[in-house]
Parts: sequence; C-alpha cells; structure tokens
Amino acid sequence: MLSRRQGAVRVTSATSAQEPVEHAQGIPNVSCDHCGLPVPIALFEADAAHQFCCGGCAVAYEVIHGAGLDEYYAVRQRVVSSAQPSQGIGSTYLAYDSSVFLDRHTHTTEGGLRAAEFRLGGVHCAACVWLVEKLPKIVPGVVESRLSLGSARARVVWDPERVSLSCVARQLDRLGYSPQPIRDSANRQVHDADNRRRLVRVAVAGALAGNNMLIALALYAGVFDGIETQFATLFRWLSLGLGWISLLWPGATFFRSAITGLRAGVPNLDQPIAGALAVGAVAGTANVLLARGDIYFDSLSVLVFLLLVGRYLQAMQQRWAHEAVGLMLSMTPDTCRVVRGAELVEEPIEALACDDVFEVRPGELFPADGVVISGRSAIDQSILTGESTPHTVDRGDTVCAAAQNLAATLRVKTSAVGAETRVGKLTQLVEDGLSTKPAIVRFADRVAGWFIVIVSALAALNLTWWGTTTGLAGAVDSTVALLIVACPCALGLATPLTMAVAIGKGSQRGMLIKSATALEQLARISPKNPGHLLLDKTGTLTRAVLRMEQWHGPIELQSWVAAIESESNHPVAKALVARLGPVSAEQTDSLFDRTEVHGSGVRARTPLGLMLVGSPRFARESGVFIAADKVTLIDHGRAQGYLVAVVALDNHVHAVIWLSDTLQANCRRDIARLIEGGWCPTILSGDASQPVQMVAQAVGIEPTQAHGELSPEEKLAHVRRCVSVPEGERGVVAMVGDGVNDAAALAAADVGIAVQGGAEVSLAAADVYLNEPGIGKLVELVELAEETMRVARRNLGLSLGYNLVAVTLAIAGLITPLVAAILMPISSATVLASAATFSTTKRSASSLQREPS
Repeated sequence: MLSRRQGAVRVTSATSAQEPVEHAQGIPNVSCDHCGLPVPIALFEADAAHQFCCGGCAVAYEVIHGAGLDEYYAVRQRVVSSAQPSQGIGSTYLAYDSSVFLDRHTHTTEGGLRAAEFRLGGVHCAACVWLVEKLPKIVPGVVESRLSLGSARARVVWDPERVSLSCVARQLDRLGYSPQPIRDSANRQVHDADNRRRLVRVAVAGALAGNNMLIALALYAGVFDGIETQFATLFRWLSLGLGWISLLWPGATFFRSAITGLRAGVPNLDQPIAGALAVGAVAGTANVLLARGDIYFDSLSVLVFLLLVGRYLQAMQQRWAHEAVGLMLSMTPDTCRVVRGAELVEEPIEALACDDVFEVRPGELFPADGVVISGRSAIDQSILTGESTPHTVDRGDTVCAAAQNLAATLRVKTSAVGAETRVGKLTQLVEDGLSTKPAIVRFADRVAGWFIVIVSALAALNLTWWGTTTGLAGAVDSTVALLIVACPCALGLATPLTMAVAIGKGSQRGMLIKSATALEQLARISPKNPGHLLLDKTGTLTRAVLRMEQWHGPIELQSWVAAIESESNHPVAKALVARLGPVSAEQTDSLFDRTEVHGSGVRARTPLGLMLVGSPRFARESGVFIAADKVTLIDHGRAQGYLVAVVALDNHVHAVIWLSDTLQANCRRDIARLIEGGWCPTILSGDASQPVQMVAQAVGIEPTQAHGELSPEEKLAHVRRCVSVPEGERGVVAMVGDGVNDAAALAAADVGIAVQGGAEVSLAAADVYLNEPGIGKLVELVELAEETMRVARRNLGLSLGYNLVAVTLAIAGLITPLVAAILMPISSATVLASAATFSTTKRSASSLQREPS
C-alpha cells in the first residue's frame, strides 16, 4: 500500500483477504472449482461446466485435469476443506537455464542427472505434497520430486537431456506453486549434516542407557534376592561393553572438549565431567575384571545421554542465530530483465554486473542498486529504511535492491550488485552484530577451573589418608566414590535444564526465545541497575492503522469523499471510508473519470463538480488553490504530528482532514510497568520527527528520548554507542523492532526482540520473537526472565549443595561406590524435578486488564 506524504506515520503493507460477496440479481454466488474462492461477477460464465475466479486457477485446473490427477481435489478435500492454493506469477523462468544459475543452484547426481532445491509458494496442506510429488507424471524428464510440507522445500531431480529446468519451474508455477531457489542451500546442508550427527549420538546414547539400566535392575535385584554367578558375570560384562560403547562413541565429545581445553590452557566444565566419567569407567572395568565390587556403567550411560540432550538443545538455539544472512539475501529477486542491445533478456541475478541496465515493472523488487534512467514511479523501501511512506522517483534518482516498484515501469543503470548493495551491507552489519554480541559466561563455567583443582586435591588427600589407615583397596573405593559423587553433571545440567524449560514455557505464551542468554540479560535489570530499552515506533508502539481525527470543512462533502475513496486499498482511503461511510450504490454510480495517482491522491467527477482528495502537495501540483486559512490548518495539523489530507472541489480546497496512527492497546501502561522495573525507554524510528514526538508524549516517554528520521545505519550507531560503554558502567541494551531496517540494530544489541509482523530477517537477527505486535508480550518476557533466573539460582544452589554434602560424606567413608553410582543420576534428576516445577502462572490479573483501544 502507498502512503501519501513524506514523514507520515508509517503504514504497513497488507493485502486484505477476499471475502464472499452477494452477486447481482439473477447471478448465483458460486465458488471457484480450483481454489474455492468466490467467482467475481465479471468472470461468471452461465453456460460453462466449471467456474474459476481467475485465469491462474483455470490454467492450474487444466494442467491437473489433463495429467489425469483429478484425485488431487479429493485428497485436498479430505485433508482440509478450506484450502486455497496460491497462484503463480506466470514467469517464463528462462533465466533458470543459464549456466550461471545452474552452476550456482544445482548439482549433478549419479547417472548424469541434475538436482535442485526450491522453496515453493502456496504450499499449505498434504494435498499440495501429493500433487508436487506427482511432477514426474506431469513433466517427462523429471525423475524425482520430493516436498517437505513444514518448510515448503522441494527437491527436484531431472534429466537435462529431456527437459530444461525452466520447463520444470513453469510447470510448478502453473500448478500454483511458484518456485524460488534456496540460496543458502550449501550452508544449510552443512548444518543439517551436523544436526543429523548430533541426533545420531543422542539416539545411540539413549538406546545404550536404556539397555544398561535394564541390566542394572537385574543386578540390583540380585543383591537382595540372589542371582546365580554365571548370570551376574554375564550381566556385568554386558554392562561393561555397553558402557564403553557409550563413552567411546557418543560420549567421546566430552573427552575431545576436555583435551582441547587442556591444550589451550582454558578450563571448561567438560574437564571434570570427562575426569569423572573416566575414573568411573576405569574403576568399573577393574571391578569387572577382578570380579569384585560394584560397576558404574549404568549411571555413566545415563549421564552421557542426559548431557548430550542438553548439548543438542543448546546447538539448536545457536543455529537459529545464524540464519539471518540467507533470509536477508532472499529479499532480492532471483532473476531480472536485463537490456541486451535492443532486447530484454531474463537472466539470473548473479549475471547482473555494474553498468548493466535492467527493467523493473510495477509490483516487482529491484535486484540491485542503481540510478533511474527512464520512467517515473513510486517506490516502497520501508523494509530497508524504515521510512513509512513510499516516495516518487524520476530520472537520475537512486534506488536500492529489495525496494519495491509500485506505480510504473522503470529502467535502471546498475551501480552496485550483491554484497556491495545497501541490503548486502546491511547483511554484513547483521553478521557483525551476531558475531560480536557479548556472551554471558555461565556461573558453572566460571567455577569449572576452581572445581577441578579442589576436587583433584581432595581426591589426592583422600587417597593418601585412607591408604595409610585402611589399605589400598579401601582407599581406592573411597576415592572412586568421591570422584563419582563429585561429578559436576548436576552443575552442568542445572542452567541448561532451567533455560530449556523456560524456553518451553515462553513458547506456550507466544514468545519464541532463541537465545537462553537473552533471559539472563533481561533478568539483570532493576531500579538499582537500569537498562536501555530502544523501541521502533511502528508495529511496536503503534498499530500502523490510520484513523481520521478531525474534519475541517463542509459536512456535505463527507459522503462524496467516502464514495471516491471506497474503491481504493490505500490506508488513508480505508480510514476515511471507515469514518465517513457507508457509501450508497447511487453515489458510486454517479462518479465518472475516477483516477488514482499512486502515493498522492485521487480525482473524480461528482454531481458537485471535479473533486480531489489527497495530500496538499498533490493538490498544489494539480493547480488547486489553497486559501490562507486552509494553509494554517495544514501547518497546524502537521505541527501536532498528524497526517494531513485535503479535499478540493473545482480547484479550490474546501476541507482539511487530520489523520493519525493508533497506539497499541495498553501501550502507556506497559511502558509505565517497564520504567518501574528499571528500563529507560527510547524511540528510534525512521518516521518523521513530529509523529515520533507525538507518540512519545502519548505513551509517557521523555521527548528527549524520541528520535525520528533515522536510517538503519543511524539506528545501529545509536545501539553501538550504548553498548560501547564498559559493561560495569551500563545496564543491558535491548532493542525492539520489526523491520529489516531494525535487523542490524537487533543483532548489535545485548538482546534483540522482534515483534509480530516483522520481516523475516529481523526475526532471524533477534534473540526473541513475540507473536503479537506491541509491547504487552515484552512485559511478560521480562517477568519470565526474572522467574527463570530465580529458578536457575535455586537449581545451582541445589547442585552445589549436593556436591558439598556428597563429597563430605565420601571423604568420611560413609558412601560406597555403589551408593555413589546411585546418587549421581539422582542428583541430576533432582535438578530436573526442580526445573519442572517452573511456575506457569501468567501475569497477574491486574496487569492483564486492557485499556480501551
């Protein structure tokens, strides 16, 4: 959608869903035979066997029917009756056949075939999977087609001697699934391979732990009821074998990490864990070989499994933080139309070079930065700059990659491509922010070095003492018991388990927490230790829905303004119709020569005369006279931060309209709650300064802390100034935003928080995603973080208390190796039980009371 003046309150892009309509007299209300949407009156054919809402549905139906795949509709009906497949754009996809594209996005398989991965638009149910996987039947030469419903990722294998990739892509497009190549497929394959290896280790460790516990049950039962020697020996050897497999295969990761830390001279928590596992394994093996004492492989196998599960959860959280680059790159188109001589050639974006001339049509994205050499249009680059209104570009003006052309065809001379474009540089800023973000060193890691020294010294003293008093056998048993009960597994599990439970609770409340450190950071804020809360305005503090505030002019013009604007999807038009409507059919039929100028306004002939509704600038450019009193109203409205529109009749302005954005529900109350908790809020917005100041005043933020007209780079610079202060002299810096223009700032802040409706790249760069706009969920997030750290501190206290008591008892000779082997997993289970008692109570009833919108 377009907005009608520079510096206006931002309006987000949206497309309203098509709603069923009552048809005119004598025409039934019918649904499309392909997608189920209502068929427009103009496309209804009374004598046709099938009805379609658009040409795309007709083509898709013809393709499916011609290939004998009519069962698709039956499958879709069984899966979901309301399915509405998206239609393709009808592109030729000829650029997919170029050698540049094939080399970059496809690879050769065995037998000379080629394979490629695509992200398909319009995938929504299992029937889509069924249809896409029937592609070999539709397109001769396609060998295999596999589709993942959850990620909408399709893998296609074809014979390049029989069919071209463009033909395959066109067929997918005709079926309603527009294909886009996955640009980060190489990195994703590496991540997927690592993830599979982690899952294999967890699965193997779980199977070994389960079997070892069954063997242990038989051995423990034999202690009380008796067991024949040959069976006891068999079970002990089986436990030894399974235990060593667990240690040497999935458990080897702890030994590698411990050895790496020793070589680097850096203590880590894996060193005492590896030491305890090794001592337990050696002692257990000696007891099996000597047919004496207890074995510990059941406890060791269970600990390996639990620790690997915790590591897997941590690895998955870290992976989410590195997906921003691929999402950022996906904002630019895959192909573009390049002027080659006198022809337009469709080429992959990788083939575009500086000084090339490319053409961009209305609705399309710019593939590169450049200078307009022909055409005049309006472009929307709010996704990059945060500027709320599209603006007009003419010959000689610069445009940026990923911006959208809205009004007319442009030809642009390329000035920067790929990583050198503005979106490419923003990508690099996001990467830098993610890589330089300070990590919180866990308490368990900080004490790991001291823990190793203390436990090693105690073990040596214990061995010496008991060796001189009871002999070597008693000394070894006592020392083994000491090392086993002193294993810092509970300490290592305490924080990860608490964070994992907190992340699960957050997801139940609509908060996707990708980094556990975000909770730790947010919990540090208090009135004695204040923090910086940097807020984007639109989508965070305001709803991006315009509302007419005041009408200054004759009342009789209002119904005609609503009639003129009723055919427009512009946010200004929607606000005026909502306030001045409803519109009668007689008024609509009385309008003639209606013309809408993108980004400016609309004109039409009415029974009252030639009427114009639009921005003051549009009125002046159209030769409309604006009297002094109307100029005063315009200037006064702008000074108060309103968006201003005028209504002219026969080239004279008769009315002035003030419009404003609406605040999010409970916004002022939530800001007050955050300020009370120690946060110092600041607004960083790309919108004009006057609307930003107006919003700040409305929500209770100091005017000096409201900054408008900021570029993404300026937002990033502000964040970096905040985080550059030494950590001991400042509080946590949290950034809340929703656009690509906020992505670099989100990544650079200590905690980045994206709200619903944000661009994908802002979600990838953030540590937390909130599933609703506004800051109501932010208050819940802060409360969740505070509760999480209370539970984490409690669990750390339990684990440290366990180690202290158990080590004391082991030194006193009150714990045998068998008891130590039993206590070791019990300590971890205790921490798990403590974490599981995490409160699920949401915000108090008083804090959930809603203010009127």
